[in-house]
Amino acid sequence: MKSIKYIENWIIMEKQFIVRDYTNDDFEKLNLLWKETGLGGSQRGDNAQIIDDSLKIGGKLILIENKKTGEIIGSSWMTFDGRRIHLHHIGVLPTYQNRGFGKLLTTESLRFAKEKGYQIKLEVHQANKKAIEIYKKLGFTFLGDYDVYIVRDLDTIQF
Repeated sequence: MKSIKYIENWIIMEKQFIVRDYTNDDFEKLNLLWKETGLGGSQRGDNAQIIDDSLKIGGKLILIENKKTGEIIGSSWMTFDGRRIHLHHIGVLPTYQNRGFGKLLTTESLRFAKEKGYQIKLEVHQANKKAIEIYKKLGFTFLGDYDVYIVRDLDTIQF
């Protein structure tokens, strides 16, 4: 009975939402999504040009759009470093969470990487237990005892 309900929910979702590739016209709506989900902000340096550059070198950015309102409710950005895809900016608006959209975005991202034959890497905050469980179910394994460091403000680099 659970599988029938699941199928019914996906049929309803397909009528209301579309999974599609990002276009340059989407940036403002995408930026709103990222701000509301905590994925954006000027400190990250994400802008339309950075996205465009990443897409030109093999990346991909997929969106879930509400067909009726045009609202972008979810995103998954994949960047390519020449040997593997890095998944990031996977997020869904809070009002649409717990409906399978996060898993759908992740699954579509994995499908893209697998078709290209690339390894896949992602970073997830330790507190994001819900996402970690999804990633584990989809085949991700913990890399080990690594710490992640980043320089966002290039003026802080000291030689």
